[in-house]
Amino acid sequence: MSNKKISNKMWGGRFNDQTLPLMEEINSSIDIDKRLALVDIMGSRAHVKMLAESKIVKQATKQKILKGLDQIENEVISGKFSYKKSLEDIHMNIESRLQKIIGNEAGMLHTARSRNDQVVTDFRIWIRESIDQINKELDALKQTFVELAEKNFDAILPGYTHMQIAQPVKFSHHMLAYVEMFHRDRLRFDETRKRLNECPLGAAALAGTSFPIDRKYTAKELGFDGPMRNSMDAVSDRDFVIDFIFNTSICMMHFSRIAEELILWSSSEFNFIDLPDNLVTGSSIMPQKKNPDAAELIRAKSGRVYGSLISQLTMMKGLPLCYSKDMQEDKESAFDAFDTLILVIKITNLLIGSVQINKENMEKQAEHGFSTATDLADWLVKNLNIPFREAHGVTGRIVNFAVKNDVKLSEIQLSDLKKFDSRINKAIFNVLNVKSSVDSRNSYGGTSSDQVKKQLRYWKKRLND
Repeated sequence: MSNKKISNKMWGGRFNDQTLPLMEEINSSIDIDKRLALVDIMGSRAHVKMLAESKIVKQATKQKILKGLDQIENEVISGKFSYKKSLEDIHMNIESRLQKIIGNEAGMLHTARSRNDQVVTDFRIWIRESIDQINKELDALKQTFVELAEKNFDAILPGYTHMQIAQPVKFSHHMLAYVEMFHRDRLRFDETRKRLNECPLGAAALAGTSFPIDRKYTAKELGFDGPMRNSMDAVSDRDFVIDFIFNTSICMMHFSRIAEELILWSSSEFNFIDLPDNLVTGSSIMPQKKNPDAAELIRAKSGRVYGSLISQLTMMKGLPLCYSKDMQEDKESAFDAFDTLILVIKITNLLIGSVQINKENMEKQAEHGFSTATDLADWLVKNLNIPFREAHGVTGRIVNFAVKNDVKLSEIQLSDLKKFDSRINKAIFNVLNVKSSVDSRNSYGGTSSDQVKKQLRYWKKRLND
Protein backbone atom coordinates (compact mmCIF):
# COMPACT_ATOMS: atom_id res chain seq x y z
CA MET A 1 0.00 0.00 0.00
CA SER A 2 1.29 3.47 -0.94
CA ASN A 3 1.66 6.12 1.74
CA LYS A 4 1.27 8.95 -0.75
CA LYS A 5 -1.18 11.69 0.24
CA ILE A 6 -4.41 11.65 -1.68
CA SER A 7 -5.09 15.18 -2.92
CA ASN A 8 -8.79 14.87 -3.81
CA LYS A 9 -10.74 14.65 -0.57
CA MET A 10 -14.05 14.67 -2.41
CA TRP A 11 -13.63 11.12 -3.63
CA GLY A 12 -10.11 9.97 -2.67
CA GLY A 13 -11.04 7.55 0.10
CA ARG A 14 -11.08 4.57 -2.25
CA PHE A 15 -7.66 5.25 -3.75
CA ASN A 16 -4.08 4.63 -2.66
CA ASP A 17 -2.17 6.78 -5.12
CA GLN A 18 -2.38 10.38 -6.23
CA THR A 19 -3.92 11.19 -9.58
CA LEU A 20 -1.30 11.71 -12.25
CA PRO A 21 -0.99 15.29 -13.57
CA LEU A 22 -1.91 14.14 -17.08
CA MET A 23 -5.01 12.41 -15.72
CA GLU A 24 -5.94 15.60 -13.92
CA GLU A 25 -5.54 17.47 -17.21
CA ILE A 26 -7.89 15.27 -19.21
CA ASN A 27 -10.32 14.86 -16.31
CA SER A 28 -10.61 18.53 -15.49
CA SER A 29 -13.45 20.61 -16.89
CA ILE A 30 -13.09 23.68 -14.71
CA ASP A 31 -11.79 25.87 -17.56
CA ILE A 32 -15.12 25.24 -19.29
CA ASP A 33 -17.74 24.68 -16.61
CA LYS A 34 -16.68 27.57 -14.36
CA ARG A 35 -19.24 29.39 -16.46
CA LEU A 36 -21.86 27.51 -14.43
CA ALA A 37 -20.64 28.91 -11.11
CA LEU A 38 -23.61 31.16 -10.37
CA VAL A 39 -26.26 28.61 -11.39
CA ASP A 40 -24.42 25.95 -9.37
CA ILE A 41 -24.66 28.19 -6.31
CA MET A 42 -28.34 28.71 -7.10
CA GLY A 43 -28.91 24.95 -7.18
CA SER A 44 -26.97 24.45 -3.94
CA ARG A 45 -29.07 27.08 -2.18
CA ALA A 46 -32.27 25.33 -3.20
CA HIS A 47 -30.86 21.94 -2.20
CA VAL A 48 -29.76 22.92 1.29
CA LYS A 49 -33.05 24.72 1.93
CA MET A 50 -34.86 21.52 0.99
CA LEU A 51 -32.58 19.45 3.24
CA ALA A 52 -33.43 21.70 6.17
CA GLU A 53 -37.16 21.68 5.40
CA SER A 54 -37.02 17.87 5.24
CA LYS A 55 -35.11 17.83 8.55
CA ILE A 56 -32.14 16.09 6.98
CA VAL A 57 -29.78 18.89 8.07
CA LYS A 58 -30.16 21.34 10.93
CA GLN A 59 -31.41 24.90 10.40
CA ALA A 60 -28.15 26.22 11.82
CA THR A 61 -26.18 24.20 9.27
CA LYS A 62 -28.41 25.54 6.50
CA GLN A 63 -27.75 29.10 7.57
CA LYS A 64 -23.98 28.54 7.67
CA ILE A 65 -24.01 27.01 4.21
CA LEU A 66 -26.19 29.78 2.77
CA LYS A 67 -23.92 32.44 4.24
CA GLY A 68 -20.87 30.68 2.82
CA LEU A 69 -22.52 30.41 -0.61
CA ASP A 70 -23.28 34.14 -0.51
CA GLN A 71 -19.61 34.84 0.05
CA ILE A 72 -18.57 32.54 -2.79
CA GLU A 73 -21.10 34.20 -5.08
CA ASN A 74 -19.60 37.60 -4.34
CA GLU A 75 -16.12 36.22 -5.01
CA VAL A 76 -17.24 34.82 -8.37
CA ILE A 77 -18.94 38.06 -9.42
CA SER A 78 -15.96 40.19 -8.35
CA GLY A 79 -13.47 37.88 -10.09
CA LYS A 80 -11.73 36.98 -6.84
CA PHE A 81 -12.70 33.28 -6.83
CA SER A 82 -9.74 30.96 -7.39
CA TYR A 83 -10.41 27.95 -9.66
CA LYS A 84 -8.22 24.84 -9.28
CA LYS A 85 -7.83 22.14 -11.92
CA SER A 86 -7.00 19.55 -9.26
CA LEU A 87 -10.62 19.86 -8.06
CA GLU A 88 -11.87 18.86 -11.52
CA ASP A 89 -15.02 20.90 -11.94
CA ILE A 90 -17.03 23.85 -10.73
CA HIS A 91 -18.98 21.75 -8.22
CA MET A 92 -15.89 20.55 -6.37
CA ASN A 93 -14.28 23.98 -6.57
CA ILE A 94 -17.27 25.58 -4.88
CA GLU A 95 -17.66 22.84 -2.27
CA SER A 96 -13.95 22.99 -1.45
CA ARG A 97 -14.12 26.76 -1.03
CA LEU A 98 -17.22 26.39 1.14
CA GLN A 99 -15.34 23.98 3.39
CA LYS A 100 -12.56 26.52 3.87
CA ILE A 101 -15.11 29.20 4.79
CA ILE A 102 -17.40 27.28 7.19
CA GLY A 103 -15.50 24.06 7.99
CA ASN A 104 -16.62 20.45 7.79
CA GLU A 105 -20.32 21.30 7.84
CA ALA A 106 -19.86 22.15 4.18
CA GLY A 107 -19.86 18.43 3.54
CA MET A 108 -23.54 18.28 4.53
CA LEU A 109 -24.41 20.16 1.36
CA HIS A 110 -23.81 17.09 -0.77
CA THR A 111 -26.21 14.92 1.24
CA ALA A 112 -28.76 13.22 -1.05
CA ARG A 113 -27.07 14.68 -4.11
CA SER A 114 -24.60 13.50 -6.74
CA ARG A 115 -22.57 15.50 -9.18
CA ASN A 116 -24.63 13.69 -11.82
CA ASP A 117 -27.92 15.35 -10.92
CA GLN A 118 -26.15 18.51 -9.80
CA VAL A 119 -24.47 19.25 -13.13
CA VAL A 120 -27.49 18.48 -15.29
CA THR A 121 -29.63 20.74 -13.10
CA ASP A 122 -27.09 23.51 -13.51
CA PHE A 123 -26.99 23.00 -17.25
CA ARG A 124 -30.77 23.05 -17.65
CA ILE A 125 -30.92 26.33 -15.75
CA TRP A 126 -28.10 27.79 -17.86
CA ILE A 127 -29.77 26.83 -21.14
CA ARG A 128 -33.10 28.14 -19.89
CA GLU A 129 -31.51 31.51 -19.12
CA SER A 130 -29.63 31.47 -22.43
CA ILE A 131 -32.85 30.90 -24.35
CA ASP A 132 -34.41 33.90 -22.58
CA GLN A 133 -31.46 36.03 -23.68
CA ILE A 134 -31.58 34.74 -27.26
CA ASN A 135 -35.31 35.43 -27.52
CA LYS A 136 -34.84 38.97 -26.25
CA GLU A 137 -32.19 39.62 -28.89
CA LEU A 138 -34.31 38.02 -31.63
CA ASP A 139 -37.25 40.25 -30.72
CA ALA A 140 -34.99 43.31 -31.03
CA LEU A 141 -33.77 42.08 -34.41
CA LYS A 142 -37.30 41.50 -35.70
CA GLN A 143 -38.14 45.06 -34.69
CA THR A 144 -35.19 46.35 -36.72
CA PHE A 145 -36.32 44.40 -39.80
CA VAL A 146 -39.83 45.80 -39.42
CA GLU A 147 -38.47 49.35 -39.15
CA LEU A 148 -36.34 48.88 -42.28
CA ALA A 149 -39.35 47.48 -44.15
CA GLU A 150 -41.55 50.39 -43.11
CA LYS A 151 -38.88 52.97 -43.95
CA ASN A 152 -38.50 51.54 -47.46
CA PHE A 153 -42.09 50.52 -48.02
CA ASP A 154 -42.29 51.67 -51.65
CA ALA A 155 -38.97 50.21 -52.80
CA ILE A 156 -39.28 47.48 -55.44
CA LEU A 157 -36.81 44.64 -55.61
CA PRO A 158 -36.34 41.91 -58.21
CA GLY A 159 -37.46 38.62 -56.73
CA TYR A 160 -35.36 35.61 -57.71
CA THR A 161 -35.76 31.91 -58.22
CA HIS A 162 -32.70 29.87 -59.20
CA MET A 163 -30.84 33.21 -58.86
CA GLN A 164 -32.63 34.37 -62.01
CA ILE A 165 -34.96 37.36 -61.96
CA ALA A 166 -38.46 35.96 -61.49
CA GLN A 167 -41.03 38.57 -60.40
CA PRO A 168 -40.85 42.03 -58.87
CA VAL A 169 -41.61 42.26 -55.15
CA LYS A 170 -41.61 44.94 -52.52
CA PHE A 171 -38.33 45.22 -50.63
CA SER A 172 -40.44 45.51 -47.49
CA HIS A 173 -42.07 42.17 -48.31
CA HIS A 174 -38.65 40.60 -48.66
CA MET A 175 -37.53 41.94 -45.27
CA LEU A 176 -40.69 40.72 -43.56
CA ALA A 177 -39.96 37.22 -44.84
CA TYR A 178 -36.97 37.19 -42.49
CA VAL A 179 -39.13 38.40 -39.63
CA GLU A 180 -41.26 35.29 -40.14
CA MET A 181 -38.18 33.05 -40.19
CA PHE A 182 -36.67 34.51 -37.04
CA HIS A 183 -40.04 34.34 -35.33
CA ARG A 184 -40.22 30.60 -36.00
CA ASP A 185 -36.70 30.33 -34.59
CA ARG A 186 -37.96 32.02 -31.44
CA LEU A 187 -40.88 29.61 -31.22
CA ARG A 188 -38.51 26.65 -31.49
CA PHE A 189 -36.47 28.03 -28.59
CA ASP A 190 -39.69 28.52 -26.62
CA GLU A 191 -40.64 24.90 -27.20
CA THR A 192 -37.19 23.71 -26.12
CA ARG A 193 -37.41 25.83 -22.98
CA LYS A 194 -40.74 24.27 -22.12
CA ARG A 195 -39.46 20.72 -22.67
CA LEU A 196 -36.31 21.17 -20.61
CA ASN A 197 -37.99 22.88 -17.67
CA GLU A 198 -38.15 19.77 -15.49
CA CYS A 199 -35.85 19.40 -12.49
CA PRO A 200 -33.32 16.52 -12.30
CA LEU A 201 -32.15 17.43 -8.79
CA GLY A 202 -32.81 14.58 -6.40
CA ALA A 203 -32.17 11.87 -8.97
CA ALA A 204 -28.73 11.55 -7.30
CA ALA A 205 -26.25 9.35 -9.20
CA LEU A 206 -28.92 7.40 -11.09
CA ALA A 207 -31.25 5.56 -8.70
CA GLY A 208 -32.62 8.31 -6.48
CA THR A 209 -31.78 8.48 -2.76
CA SER A 210 -32.80 6.85 0.49
CA PHE A 211 -33.05 10.25 2.21
CA PRO A 212 -36.61 11.66 2.61
CA ILE A 213 -36.07 14.55 0.19
CA ASP A 214 -38.76 16.77 -1.30
CA ARG A 215 -38.04 17.03 -5.02
CA LYS A 216 -41.09 19.21 -5.64
CA TYR A 217 -39.66 21.76 -3.22
CA THR A 218 -36.35 22.11 -5.09
CA ALA A 219 -38.09 22.11 -8.46
CA LYS A 220 -40.32 25.00 -7.41
CA GLU A 221 -37.44 26.85 -5.75
CA LEU A 222 -35.44 26.72 -9.00
CA GLY A 223 -38.30 27.75 -11.28
CA PHE A 224 -38.92 24.33 -12.85
CA ASP A 225 -42.41 23.07 -13.65
CA GLY A 226 -41.77 19.97 -11.56
CA PRO A 227 -39.28 17.15 -10.95
CA MET A 228 -38.34 14.68 -13.68
CA ARG A 229 -40.25 11.43 -13.32
CA ASN A 230 -37.42 8.96 -13.92
CA SER A 231 -34.10 9.25 -12.07
CA MET A 232 -32.15 7.41 -14.76
CA ASP A 233 -33.51 9.59 -17.54
CA ALA A 234 -32.82 12.67 -15.43
CA VAL A 235 -29.05 12.15 -15.33
CA SER A 236 -28.38 10.17 -18.49
CA ASP A 237 -29.67 12.20 -21.41
CA ARG A 238 -28.57 15.41 -23.01
CA ASP A 239 -31.32 15.70 -25.59
CA PHE A 240 -32.17 19.15 -24.23
CA VAL A 241 -28.64 20.29 -25.13
CA ILE A 242 -28.93 18.79 -28.62
CA ASP A 243 -32.36 20.40 -28.96
CA PHE A 244 -30.86 23.76 -28.02
CA ILE A 245 -27.96 23.52 -30.47
CA PHE A 246 -30.28 22.21 -33.20
CA ASN A 247 -32.42 25.33 -32.80
CA THR A 248 -29.29 27.44 -32.80
CA SER A 249 -28.18 25.76 -36.03
CA ILE A 250 -31.46 26.49 -37.81
CA CYS A 251 -31.31 30.08 -36.61
CA MET A 252 -27.72 30.38 -37.88
CA MET A 253 -28.85 29.04 -41.25
CA HIS A 254 -31.31 31.92 -41.51
CA PHE A 255 -28.58 34.38 -40.59
CA SER A 256 -26.32 32.86 -43.22
CA ARG A 257 -29.01 33.43 -45.84
CA ILE A 258 -29.51 37.12 -45.06
CA ALA A 259 -25.73 37.51 -44.86
CA GLU A 260 -25.40 36.02 -48.34
CA GLU A 261 -27.96 38.48 -49.68
CA LEU A 262 -26.22 41.42 -48.05
CA ILE A 263 -22.96 40.30 -49.67
CA LEU A 264 -24.56 39.98 -53.11
CA TRP A 265 -26.60 43.17 -52.85
CA SER A 266 -23.59 45.25 -51.79
CA SER A 267 -21.50 44.08 -54.76
CA SER A 268 -20.95 46.43 -57.70
CA GLU A 269 -22.83 43.97 -59.92
CA PHE A 270 -26.02 44.38 -57.87
CA ASN A 271 -25.52 47.75 -56.17
CA PHE A 272 -28.80 47.44 -54.27
CA ILE A 273 -27.42 48.47 -50.88
CA ASP A 274 -24.54 50.24 -49.24
CA LEU A 275 -23.15 48.84 -45.99
CA PRO A 276 -21.94 51.26 -43.30
CA ASP A 277 -18.22 51.97 -43.17
CA ASN A 278 -17.98 50.93 -39.53
CA LEU A 279 -19.18 47.40 -40.31
CA VAL A 280 -16.93 46.65 -43.27
CA THR A 281 -13.18 46.42 -43.86
CA GLY A 282 -10.76 47.50 -46.56
CA SER A 283 -8.00 45.79 -48.47
CA SER A 284 -4.31 45.92 -47.60
CA ILE A 285 -3.41 46.22 -51.28
CA MET A 286 -6.51 47.42 -53.19
CA PRO A 287 -7.51 50.90 -51.99
CA GLN A 288 -10.95 50.87 -53.61
CA LYS A 289 -12.22 47.81 -51.74
CA LYS A 290 -15.07 47.83 -49.25
CA ASN A 291 -15.34 44.27 -48.04
CA PRO A 292 -18.49 42.90 -46.34
CA ASP A 293 -16.43 40.97 -43.78
CA ALA A 294 -19.08 41.01 -41.04
CA ALA A 295 -21.62 39.38 -43.35
CA GLU A 296 -19.04 36.89 -44.62
CA LEU A 297 -18.15 35.88 -41.06
CA ILE A 298 -21.83 35.46 -40.19
CA ARG A 299 -22.10 33.11 -43.16
CA ALA A 300 -19.01 31.16 -42.06
CA LYS A 301 -20.00 30.86 -38.41
CA SER A 302 -23.05 28.81 -39.34
CA GLY A 303 -20.66 25.93 -40.07
CA ARG A 304 -19.12 26.37 -36.64
CA VAL A 305 -22.49 25.89 -34.95
CA TYR A 306 -23.36 22.93 -37.20
CA GLY A 307 -20.12 21.34 -35.98
CA SER A 308 -21.29 21.75 -32.38
CA LEU A 309 -24.50 19.91 -33.22
CA ILE A 310 -22.66 17.01 -34.84
CA SER A 311 -20.29 16.88 -31.86
CA GLN A 312 -23.18 16.49 -29.43
CA LEU A 313 -24.97 13.85 -31.47
CA THR A 314 -21.79 11.84 -31.91
CA MET A 315 -20.89 12.10 -28.24
CA MET A 316 -24.25 10.72 -27.11
CA LYS A 317 -25.00 8.13 -29.76
CA GLY A 318 -23.33 5.09 -28.15
CA LEU A 319 -23.70 5.75 -24.43
CA PRO A 320 -25.45 3.10 -22.34
CA LEU A 321 -27.51 4.23 -19.37
CA CYS A 322 -26.73 5.95 -17.15
CA TYR A 323 -23.93 8.46 -16.79
CA SER A 324 -20.57 8.35 -18.54
CA LYS A 325 -17.77 10.91 -18.39
CA ASP A 326 -18.28 11.46 -22.11
CA MET A 327 -21.06 13.81 -21.09
CA GLN A 328 -18.53 16.21 -19.67
CA GLU A 329 -18.00 17.22 -23.29
CA ASP A 330 -21.56 18.52 -23.54
CA LYS A 331 -20.88 22.05 -22.36
CA GLU A 332 -18.13 23.57 -24.50
CA SER A 333 -20.00 23.15 -27.76
CA ALA A 334 -23.23 24.48 -26.22
CA PHE A 335 -21.43 27.49 -24.77
CA ASP A 336 -19.75 28.18 -28.11
CA ALA A 337 -23.02 27.83 -30.06
CA PHE A 338 -24.71 30.29 -27.72
CA ASP A 339 -21.85 32.80 -27.83
CA THR A 340 -21.72 32.59 -31.61
CA LEU A 341 -25.45 33.08 -32.06
CA ILE A 342 -25.63 36.05 -29.68
CA LEU A 343 -22.74 37.74 -31.49
CA VAL A 344 -24.34 37.09 -34.88
CA ILE A 345 -27.74 38.43 -33.79
CA LYS A 346 -26.18 41.63 -32.49
CA ILE A 347 -23.99 42.28 -35.53
CA THR A 348 -26.88 41.52 -37.91
CA ASN A 349 -29.06 43.95 -35.98
CA LEU A 350 -26.44 46.65 -36.56
CA LEU A 351 -26.13 45.77 -40.26
CA ILE A 352 -29.87 45.82 -40.91
CA GLY A 353 -30.35 48.96 -38.83
CA SER A 354 -27.77 50.97 -40.74
CA VAL A 355 -27.91 49.62 -44.31
CA GLN A 356 -28.65 52.17 -47.03
CA ILE A 357 -31.01 51.17 -49.84
CA ASN A 358 -30.47 52.10 -53.49
CA LYS A 359 -34.15 52.21 -54.43
CA GLU A 360 -33.65 53.47 -57.96
CA ASN A 361 -31.26 50.72 -58.95
CA MET A 362 -33.39 48.05 -57.30
CA GLU A 363 -36.40 49.05 -59.34
CA LYS A 364 -34.34 49.41 -62.52
CA GLN A 365 -33.05 45.87 -62.10
CA ALA A 366 -36.54 44.60 -61.31
CA GLU A 367 -37.55 45.67 -64.81
CA HIS A 368 -34.90 43.42 -66.33
CA GLY A 369 -35.20 39.73 -66.99
CA PHE A 370 -38.82 40.02 -68.18
CA SER A 371 -40.02 39.96 -64.58
CA THR A 372 -43.59 40.86 -65.60
CA ALA A 373 -43.97 37.88 -67.94
CA THR A 374 -46.25 36.09 -65.47
CA ASP A 375 -48.43 39.20 -65.37
CA LEU A 376 -48.68 39.05 -69.17
CA ALA A 377 -49.74 35.40 -69.01
CA ASP A 378 -52.28 36.15 -66.29
CA TRP A 379 -53.70 38.99 -68.43
CA LEU A 380 -54.20 36.59 -71.33
CA VAL A 381 -56.12 34.19 -69.06
CA LYS A 382 -58.29 36.92 -67.52
CA ASN A 383 -59.02 38.91 -70.68
CA LEU A 384 -58.91 36.34 -73.49
CA ASN A 385 -60.34 33.45 -71.49
CA ILE A 386 -57.68 30.97 -72.54
CA PRO A 387 -56.22 28.19 -70.34
CA PHE A 388 -53.13 29.18 -68.37
CA ARG A 389 -50.93 26.57 -70.06
CA GLU A 390 -51.84 28.04 -73.46
CA ALA A 391 -51.24 31.54 -72.13
CA HIS A 392 -47.89 30.35 -70.76
CA GLY A 393 -46.88 29.20 -74.24
CA VAL A 394 -47.96 32.44 -75.91
CA THR A 395 -46.07 34.49 -73.31
CA GLY A 396 -42.98 32.35 -73.78
CA ARG A 397 -43.00 33.08 -77.49
CA ILE A 398 -43.43 36.79 -76.79
CA VAL A 399 -40.45 36.71 -74.41
CA ASN A 400 -38.40 34.92 -77.06
CA PHE A 401 -39.31 37.71 -79.50
CA ALA A 402 -38.21 40.33 -76.94
CA VAL A 403 -34.89 38.53 -76.40
CA LYS A 404 -34.15 38.37 -80.13
CA ASN A 405 -35.02 42.03 -80.60
CA ASP A 406 -33.32 43.22 -77.39
CA VAL A 407 -36.39 45.02 -76.03
CA LYS A 408 -38.35 44.97 -72.78
CA LEU A 409 -41.86 43.50 -72.76
CA SER A 410 -43.26 46.98 -72.28
CA GLU A 411 -41.35 48.19 -75.39
CA ILE A 412 -42.86 45.67 -77.82
CA GLN A 413 -45.19 47.31 -80.31
CA LEU A 414 -48.88 46.40 -80.09
CA SER A 415 -48.79 45.34 -83.72
CA ASP A 416 -46.08 42.82 -82.90
CA LEU A 417 -47.99 41.53 -79.87
CA LYS A 418 -51.06 40.95 -82.03
CA LYS A 419 -49.03 38.54 -84.16
CA PHE A 420 -49.11 36.15 -81.21
CA ASP A 421 -52.85 36.59 -80.62
CA SER A 422 -54.97 39.04 -82.56
CA ARG A 423 -57.22 39.69 -79.56
CA ILE A 424 -54.40 41.38 -77.58
CA ASN A 425 -55.15 45.09 -77.08
CA LYS A 426 -53.40 48.10 -75.57
CA ALA A 427 -54.77 47.33 -72.09
CA ILE A 428 -52.06 44.71 -71.80
CA PHE A 429 -49.46 47.45 -71.23
CA ASN A 430 -51.11 48.28 -67.89
CA VAL A 431 -49.71 45.07 -66.37
CA LEU A 432 -46.22 45.23 -67.86
CA ASN A 433 -44.72 47.75 -65.41
CA VAL A 434 -43.25 46.53 -62.14
CA LYS A 435 -45.40 48.70 -59.86
CA SER A 436 -48.61 47.35 -61.34
CA SER A 437 -47.22 43.85 -61.13
CA VAL A 438 -46.41 44.20 -57.45
CA ASP A 439 -49.77 45.63 -56.48
CA SER A 440 -51.65 43.01 -58.45
CA ARG A 441 -50.33 40.31 -56.09
CA ASN A 442 -53.09 40.93 -53.57
CA SER A 443 -53.69 37.38 -52.41
CA TYR A 444 -53.25 36.78 -48.67
CA GLY A 445 -49.54 36.98 -47.84
CA GLY A 446 -48.70 38.49 -51.21
CA THR A 447 -46.44 41.40 -52.08
CA SER A 448 -49.08 44.03 -52.87
CA SER A 449 -49.10 47.27 -50.91
CA ASP A 450 -52.30 46.31 -49.10
CA GLN A 451 -50.97 42.91 -48.07
CA VAL A 452 -47.60 44.24 -46.93
CA LYS A 453 -49.34 46.96 -44.90
CA LYS A 454 -51.32 44.22 -43.16
CA GLN A 455 -48.11 42.33 -42.42
CA LEU A 456 -46.50 45.46 -41.02
CA ARG A 457 -49.50 46.21 -38.81
CA TYR A 458 -49.46 42.64 -37.51
CA TRP A 459 -45.79 42.66 -36.59
CA LYS A 460 -45.80 46.15 -35.10
CA LYS A 461 -48.68 45.16 -32.84
CA ARG A 462 -47.17 41.80 -31.93
CA LEU A 463 -43.73 43.18 -31.15
CA ASN A 464 -45.19 45.96 -29.01
CA ASP A 465 -47.52 43.70 -26.98
